[in-house]
Amino acid sequence: MKLSIERAALLKAVAQAQSVVERRNTIPILANVLIEAEGNEVQFRATDLDIEVVDKAPAMVERAGATTVSAVTLHEIVRKLPDGAMVTLSEDSAAGRLTVAAGRSNFNLATLPKEDFPVMASSEYQSNFSAPAPVLRRLFDKSKFAISTEETRYYLNGVYMHIAESEDGRVLRCVATDGHRLARIDAELPEGAADMPGVIVPRKTVGELRKLLDDDEMKIAVSVSETKVRFATPAITLTSKVIDGTFPDYTRVIPQGNSRKMEVDAADFAKAVDRVATVSSERSRAVKLALDEDRLILSVNAPDSGAAEEELAVAYGDERLEIGFNAKYLLEIASQVDRENAVFLFNSAGDPTLMREGGDTSAVYVVMPMRV
Repeated sequence: MKLSIERAALLKAVAQAQSVVERRNTIPILANVLIEAEGNEVQFRATDLDIEVVDKAPAMVERAGATTVSAVTLHEIVRKLPDGAMVTLSEDSAAGRLTVAAGRSNFNLATLPKEDFPVMASSEYQSNFSAPAPVLRRLFDKSKFAISTEETRYYLNGVYMHIAESEDGRVLRCVATDGHRLARIDAELPEGAADMPGVIVPRKTVGELRKLLDDDEMKIAVSVSETKVRFATPAITLTSKVIDGTFPDYTRVIPQGNSRKMEVDAADFAKAVDRVATVSSERSRAVKLALDEDRLILSVNAPDSGAAEEELAVAYGDERLEIGFNAKYLLEIASQVDRENAVFLFNSAGDPTLMREGGDTSAVYVVMPMRV
């Protein structure tokens, strides 16, 4: 195998591949990226046995072929090469070496046989549809903060993507929860998605997927089966196993009768919460919200480090209410608001609180209160 490729194209492809590779693994080949050159393109494939990413890049291929080399080492080399460099990759299969050359730089890397590289079995996808990148970006970006990190409740370690009934008809919905807070985001149902089985997309896959969604003009091809999900652009294909488990009935957690309504400027609210939380020794320390007519007093009382209080003008016309929340959760939820105003709907100091963006019901957040 011998090929020449522009540094920027190579770096982009190798960066995506090396982020999938598991740093700590007992199978040496899983630390490698499979490089396959043919025609006028080169393909980089990496896997951790749960996720597989395949990235294509244009290249001048002198000799077609394939080999595997350490993904992290190759990425580090390419990253440190000068901008605009032309990089030549040539393999000496007899010696088990890959030479990476650019200008006066020359690197000689150990390879492993391509035959040992595990390729994810292709699966029959029940549902195939495409969605604009900004739609998928919104669904996953706004829900991923609520993914649980508790390994014991593994079925919460991802985003539940499924078809749901909403007030406006059927929608494509993403939900994540860790038991303390919940995010439910809806988007218009893409054509061809009506029969999609509900799947739990793992946390790592959500992180990798984010790299495919930066181009606002891009359409993403989505394929879903009971066991796998695949997201593809013309250059990159990301395939992942889904979490084998049942996502709980989240609709029971979303309060329906919360009638005490507070409307507040989302940015001002987030900054005020951040300021008063500064005195708490732990990020999880409760922030108390004391609501009265058109005013909100945020306070933190940390006996070992001090106290803080800040007043905000809000729109609130119900009876007085005092309620406490984890400062971190409040900040994460407030930072999801794209519009100016956040609307909080309370019931009592012990009940879950609902938050949405202005009058928009396509993004709904629930946060559990804390005792203060």
